[in-house]
Amino acid sequence: MASNAAAPFWRAAGMTYITYSNICANLVRNCLKEPYKTEALSREKVHFAVTKFVDGNPQKPIVRSDSGTA
Repeated sequence: MASNAAAPFWRAAGMTYITYSNICANLVRNCLKEPYKTEALSREKVHFAVTKFVDGNPQKPIVRSDSGTA
């Protein structure tokens, strides 16, 4: 019985929830005062490893870093 009028505004704007959530998080981080702002921005960085598989065998992983900014 849900109608389109009850759809979340982020979906009506054509965004995914993750995109909406990231925008909100960036706004909150930018509103913080020092030293909390610097601390929050440093936690935004992400480190992860990517492993490619060739013929079912893992290759050497590649460590990547993402600053979290688009």
